Formats: sequence, C-alpha cells, structure tokens
Amino acid sequence: MRKPSLLSLLSLLFLVALPAAADPTPGEALRQLFDTAWQDTLQESPEMATYIGAPGHNDRWSDLSPAGLDRRRDRVRKLLQAAQAIDRGRLADSDKINLDLFIRRLERQIEGFRFPDDLLVIDPLGGIQENLPITFEAAPAATAHDFDDQIARLKALPVLVDQTIALLEKGLASGVTPPKITLRNVPGQVRGLLADDPLQSPLLVAFRQIPSTVPPDDRVRVTREALRAYQESAAPALRKLERYLSETYIPGARETTALSALPDGADWYAYNVRQSTTTDLTPDQIHELGLAEVKRIRAEMDKVIASTGFKGTFDEFLHFLRTDPQFFYDKPEDLVNAYRVIAKRADPELAHLFGKLPRLPYGVEPVPDYDAKTRTAAYYNSGSLAAGRPGIYFVNTYDVKSRPKWEMEPLTLHESVPGHHLQISLAQELTDLPEWRKYDNYPAFAEGWGLYAESLGEEMGFYRDPYSKFGQLTYEIWRALRLVVDTCLHVKGWTREQALAYARANSPRTEREIEVEIDRYIVNPGGAVAYKIGELKIKELRAYAEKELGAKFDLRAFHDEVLGHGSLPLDVLEKNVKAWVERQKQK
Repeated sequence: MRKPSLLSLLSLLFLVALPAAADPTPGEALRQLFDTAWQDTLQESPEMATYIGAPGHNDRWSDLSPAGLDRRRDRVRKLLQAAQAIDRGRLADSDKINLDLFIRRLERQIEGFRFPDDLLVIDPLGGIQENLPITFEAAPAATAHDFDDQIARLKALPVLVDQTIALLEKGLASGVTPPKITLRNVPGQVRGLLADDPLQSPLLVAFRQIPSTVPPDDRVRVTREALRAYQESAAPALRKLERYLSETYIPGARETTALSALPDGADWYAYNVRQSTTTDLTPDQIHELGLAEVKRIRAEMDKVIASTGFKGTFDEFLHFLRTDPQFFYDKPEDLVNAYRVIAKRADPELAHLFGKLPRLPYGVEPVPDYDAKTRTAAYYNSGSLAAGRPGIYFVNTYDVKSRPKWEMEPLTLHESVPGHHLQISLAQELTDLPEWRKYDNYPAFAEGWGLYAESLGEEMGFYRDPYSKFGQLTYEIWRALRLVVDTCLHVKGWTREQALAYARANSPRTEREIEVEIDRYIVNPGGAVAYKIGELKIKELRAYAEKELGAKFDLRAFHDEVLGHGSLPLDVLEKNVKAWVERQKQK
C-alpha cells in the first residue's frame, strides 16, 4: 500500500487550539477536543484534506518552515496535556478506547521528536515529487472555484520547493540524508512532472478537459491562468529542485545505508520498529522470528516444487520462474487486463467471508509513466466517498518482462480485495468513530491484514495452479525475509549487496523488483517488518477463536470484528477479539 510520506507524517499530527466550554461533561469535552483537533489537522495538512475530500483547504500547501514545524510540535504537546486532563473514569467504554488511542499516538509522536525525521523529506518513494501529482489528481475539478484553487497551488509551489530545499540543506549539513544509492532516480521523478506542453504535466491534468459545469468564459480564463502559473511559478521551481538534487544534494548524500550509521541511529531504528509493529519487540527478536519464518515457508515451497514435477534444484526452479516466457505477458495492456480479471473473480467471493462490505468501489489502473520506474509491482491508493473518488489498485507495467503471472493473484488480494481496499474503505465508512480514527493508520494492522488477505485466496478459489500457489508462498516468504533484511541492513551491518543476495537466494522475484524493494527498506527503516508481525497476530487470533468457539465459530463474523473498529494497535486488536469470543460463547 502506498502512503505518501509527507501526507502520512502530517496526517498523524492531531493539532488543536483548545476549545472553551461551560462545564462540559468528560464525554462532551472529549468530543470537542477530537473535533477541534481534527479541524486543525485539516488546516495544517491541506494535502490530506484534499485527498479525503474535506472542502476549504484546496488552495494551499503544508507549511514546512521552521516556524510551522515548531508550531505543530508545540500543539501536539498541548493536546496531550488537554487529553490527559479529561476524567477517563467518567467516560463510556468506547470513549475510553478512543482517548487511550489518542494519548498513545501523541506520546509516541513526542517520543519521536528527538529524531530528525523532518530532514528526510525526499526519497524515491515519498516527498514533494510524489505528493504533488497525487494532490492535484485528487483535487476537485467541477467548478471555476475548484480550478482557481488549483491555480493558487501552482503559484504557491516556489515557496513549498524553497522550504523543502531548506530542510534538505539542513540535513546535508548534519549528515542526515537518505543513502546516496537510493536517490539515483529522484531527479528523474521531478523531471517527470515537467513537460514542454504544460497541459501534459501531471500537475495540470484537470485542465485538459474542463467540464461543462464551468462556464465557457471561465474555462478560457482558468486555462490561461493555469498555463501562466505553470510557466512562471511551478516549472521554474521544479527545475530549481531538480538542479539542487542533481548538483548538490545527491552528490553530498551519505554513502552508508544503515540507519544506525546516523547519530542516535540504533535508538531511532528501535523506535521505528515499535511504531510500525505496535509491539515492544526488539530488532533482535524480529530478526530471529524472520529466520524461523523463512525456514518454515521454504519447506512449504519445496513441497510445491515437488508437485510440479520439476527435477532441478531450488535455485534452478527460481531461475525457471524468472525467465521462462510462459510466465510473462508481451504487452502492458494485457498485463493490466489480466489483473482486472483477477479482481473481478475476487469480488463475488467476498460475501462468503464478510458480513459487511464497503460502499466505495475500486478500479485497476497502470502506474503512471512518470512514477513507474522506481515503483514496486503494485500499490493501492485509497478513495473517498466525500470526494466521489474510487480506490485505485495501481499495477506496474514498466518493463513488462519483469512482471510474472505467478505473482498476480496474491498481489491483487493484498492490494485490492479482501486486502487494502476493503479494510481502508470500511474504516472510512464507520459511523461510530471520531473522524481522526477513520484515517488513523497502524502499519502492523493494515499491512498485516493485507498479508492475511493473501492467505484467504485458498478459501476464495485462487492458487489452484501450483505456480500461482508458489507465487503466494513467494509473497509470504518475502514478508518473512524482510524481518531478516531490514534488521540486518540497519543494525547488523549488512551491505545493500548482501541484502540483494539474500533476497535472490530465497525468492524468484525478478531483479528489478528485488532492487526496488531492497531500496525501499533502506529508505524506510523499520517499516517493512510490520507486515509479517501483523499477519501472524491475526492468524493467531483466528486460531484462538476457532479453538474456543468450535462449531460456533463464524468466519464472516470474525472478519467483521477484526475490521469493525478501524485500524488498531495489535494489543488492542487482541483484547477486542478475545472479548468478542467471550460474547459469542454466551450467545
């Protein structure tokens, strides 16, 4: 699942100007606090507001100035004080959970203030070059006012670029940068936003076909002003950024790859691991778990190889899967259509597994050309009922001969349904949660669910072909080897080449996919370990519920319980499921 790093960071800063009320009850005070915090979050993160369809913020960018960053940190601390002052004992049970999660989130954020994350504002998977096209594409484009908002953003791009460069310059001076090797394609990503014909830029996609809801005179005006804003403001700013990256930032970026190579880096990595897994597991514990899971899954892969009748070694079978023409499409459009067919097969099976399904639809589209070279095989971008925008499952058609057929079924179940689209859309449609919780994200829950969703393919009629079953195991072992690779890269001294070699030895994924993935773990330390940790917990809870309930166990009701409270830390999920099991016993 793709999450723009800047949006993800700012969406978690629940900022407030504390509300005044005449002797409110604790429940009223909590709801006022949540509402004010949410409105301030939208104010401080207009890109997020645009993305989820909240009106009134579509003409601005986030303030990345030192004053803006300090203001947000100060308000987080004030918010924590206000939340801690609420009398928890007088709250309803549901409000207690919300308050506990709110405080927990803020405490973790404040704990992380010691680490200079704000200096790492650009990498191949996140930053201004990624957020700009996403934001412009998500912005409303139905009225003249909508187009005026987009023009205002084009004109404001020089300030955003200057603020970004100032943060990068500060990071360069202190040695806090992404590893140089991972930045090699970033200038090309910035160039992908530029075009000789401004209307071909991803930033002006809405101006290519202005709808009839905009009066003719306004259509002419906004087009003229957009072209001027692009040529006079946006394009020069992006060229400035590209030059800075190519001539100054990347040449000066660090040669090391480990987060532990930075000051306080080992503690920083341990903090990232706690954040992504919502556990207190140490990097050493995660590493050992990864080794055990790789060993277990390798044994399952050997059984599948035997079932195919293949007579060679494991390495020879991997080479066969990477190179044999039968496993690849010749044309990008055929690859996309095949993904759509798999998604269509998955949709009707959902009713057997879930009692509640989201209203929001989703589509399958190719990754945009400007972004495809550095992207993974697929990712999901959430939609918005408020904005009238479906979720999109993006599939990568760049270098079509590196996109094997045997990976397509598990990838689709993970990124679309019953994976990310189902989980995220259901959370956004919950009516009994405060707004901030509908968009809160715990990677171990979200990505753990995505990996668990892959395993549901057996119950949905997938993986009937042994090569597709091997593809499912390939994706499972990939999440297991992440536990090994991520910890080895950042705290155990592995080089990038060692990580690549380990991935090649245990997975048939193609060289392009392996390189993109390893670079992803290098620039997002601790993030990759969330998948397997979350999946194992969900499977553990399902096994517990099946054992405790016996004939009373209802898989649809179990899934509804897991997804029915939004994204959660794993310990809270466990408490919820065990309480649900007790309720089922009493029925």
